[in-house]
Amino acid sequence: NVFDIQQGVAIAFFVKRAKGNGVQTCVHHADLWGSRDEKYAWLSKHDWKHTPWQELHPGPGFYLFIPTDERALEQYNAFPKITDIFPLNVIGIQTHRDHFVIDFDREALKHRIRTFLDPSLPDELVRETFGLKDTRDWRLVEKRRLLQEDKDWEKKIVPCLYRPFDIRWLFYHRHAIDFSREKVMRHLLDVDNVALLVNRRTHELDWKHAFVTRCPASAVAVEVKAGCYVMPLRLLPGRPMEEEAENVARGLLEILADRFGKRCESSEILAYVYAVLYSNTYREKYAEFLRIDFPRIPFTADYELFKRMVELGKRLVDLHLLRSPELDPPIARFQGEGDGKVESGKRGLRYDPENERVYINETQYFEGVPPEVWEYRIGGYQGCHKWLKDRKGRVLSLDEIRTYCHIVTALTKTIEIQDAIDKLYHQVEKELLTYAPSGGGNA
Repeated sequence: NVFDIQQGVAIAFFVKRAKGNGVQTCVHHADLWGSRDEKYAWLSKHDWKHTPWQELHPGPGFYLFIPTDERALEQYNAFPKITDIFPLNVIGIQTHRDHFVIDFDREALKHRIRTFLDPSLPDELVRETFGLKDTRDWRLVEKRRLLQEDKDWEKKIVPCLYRPFDIRWLFYHRHAIDFSREKVMRHLLDVDNVALLVNRRTHELDWKHAFVTRCPASAVAVEVKAGCYVMPLRLLPGRPMEEEAENVARGLLEILADRFGKRCESSEILAYVYAVLYSNTYREKYAEFLRIDFPRIPFTADYELFKRMVELGKRLVDLHLLRSPELDPPIARFQGEGDGKVESGKRGLRYDPENERVYINETQYFEGVPPEVWEYRIGGYQGCHKWLKDRKGRVLSLDEIRTYCHIVTALTKTIEIQDAIDKLYHQVEKELLTYAPSGGGNA
């Protein structure tokens, strides 16, 4: 960089013209890549008048000031946006005090909350003990008093998807967390339901930002720098005598039924969408657009192709929810003698690519973890590494060991299924359905 920073820099020149002169605004763009010396050498011989500018024509929507594949963008924009497919959606839960309201262990969390509510303890001692700070919307003294009035607070401890495959316990109470997103998350509490998670935008170069959950999800479940949106499949009734509803656009269901001659289930729509989102071909083709807004989904007009994509998508959904029969017997195995503690340091958590082993300490390891599985990323996280890294210092229970073996198996089969999806995806865009939504429904 010609400046003393590593971050890339954009320099903009703006020209302000008199109002109402009728001149169409022009946007010009140029890149200069290379080392600092190369940039200095180029700049010493050129000025803005002699820069090889590329004229741009920013279009409605984002009016991007960078070169864009206009034909690909036009094609992509013709697909329905995912928020028009699943109208009710909201960004994930933001507690602003994860260390206090989230835990691996339900009993540990219950003990913490019980201590917080103990009226014999002074407020300042509680504040110091749990490292809690007042914010604009949360005052410890006030919230503590309100929580003490809730005699059923233990029922508010619920499972929460914190990271990919990582379900922890959350004290899900509106007086304990800042943004509970209750209007949407209630459809995932104590009910057999599924929600799709996607990011609206990301700073990651490669788009891998789709996952599923059966329980409320954290905003950073898919990437720590950008919140994911939660889109439940089914909507619970809000009042007595109301019936359960589908969170799938009625217009889309009607178009599919008209084309295919039969009604599609909402679970099939989710599975199809999930298959598309896990197509490497789709991800690479539309990478520059996926990074800046919600995904758009092409719907094939070929029923047989639709069904094949649905089948692959259903397998992915079940694998990622860790409820698939394909998980047993697991591909990975836990080996070695020891206490099961995930250690730090050189002899702690590490990967041995030669032997395809993930060591958690000096003597114990998970065997049967290929490099492509160890390196596999969901959103901003390296799944196999992140799950264990977050458990450093903890002794893995038998359930956790079993879960990790299932995660390895799920990701191994995910890679296989993605290959199968890519063999079909080129046919998807050959004949497409047209769907013009009437509007979305963010919560």
